[in-house]
Amino acid sequence: MEYPLRALSLSKKFEEAEEGAELFQCDLFDTEVVHKISEVFLLGLATACVDNTSGDLFKSPATVAVAMRKEMVDYLIQRSETFVTDTTIQEGYADAETSGDPIDIVSDFLDDFANSKQNLFSRVSGWLLSEKREDKIDDFVQEMDTSGFWLTDRRVTVGQAVLKNIDLKNTFHCKAKFETVEDVTTHRNHCIFRSINCMNESCNVSYCAVHMEKHDSNCPFKVLQCEQKCSKSILRREMDRHCITVCPMKLVNCPFYPLGCRSTIPQCMTEHHLSEFFHSHLLNIFQVIHKEASVEDLERRLEQLKQVRLPYSRIFIV
Repeated sequence: MEYPLRALSLSKKFEEAEEGAELFQCDLFDTEVVHKISEVFLLGLATACVDNTSGDLFKSPATVAVAMRKEMVDYLIQRSETFVTDTTIQEGYADAETSGDPIDIVSDFLDDFANSKQNLFSRVSGWLLSEKREDKIDDFVQEMDTSGFWLTDRRVTVGQAVLKNIDLKNTFHCKAKFETVEDVTTHRNHCIFRSINCMNESCNVSYCAVHMEKHDSNCPFKVLQCEQKCSKSILRREMDRHCITVCPMKLVNCPFYPLGCRSTIPQCMTEHHLSEFFHSHLLNIFQVIHKEASVEDLERRLEQLKQVRLPYSRIFIV
């Protein structure tokens, strides 16, 4: 089913531009924001359908969904078209608060629409606060999604039209206009709202170019230098496991920790540490063996051992 959207398609704009009606416009959108808006549409429609038919023995959410969807789309387009005027009026009041987040704005539209569709039973029975209502709304969202009742591409089309109307600062869509088809085509190849594929091997994600830095900073398939500064390069998704298991720079306790050495060292530096602190480790051992001896006596004993130059294996027998 086609919806009566008032926003012109890009191809239509091209035809009118050739007739001198207007310039060619890019009209690319932040796909991530549009997708989120399209998901909110399902929740809003399910809420309106459930609240409109609650307590009715002859109607179910599914029986009113088609008519309700058309009403909701018309409402969203009309509300979004008057958004600029409404916002200007609100800003004239000191206490007015206007969110710049398009998801919040569209959610407010949907809440108002759903509230207007509540039947008498919903308003007076306590239904609006019941857990059963939330479960029924979630179930109907899943039912519509599974059955393909409102396909994603159709919701995206509506979402683009609404977003264009409420995006006052052009933060989430491109407003660039050009005199020729060639110019707009060239621009679209470099527009910050164009869709691109991640270049990291094994990552199949496509995203809006404006989110390139955001994706790169979180992509699980990006190869990074080891966080613990070993010589290895590791996938971000495997970094934690590497650092706590096989990384030679992972921190470990000194082997003599139970005997009193409280040093924490990189695993690959264990031998160096044992060599560097050989004297203090022996002192720790003597303190365990000769608990009644003073530190001075133990130090003197160590010096005697050094002078005798006993083999390492015999030191622990003395």
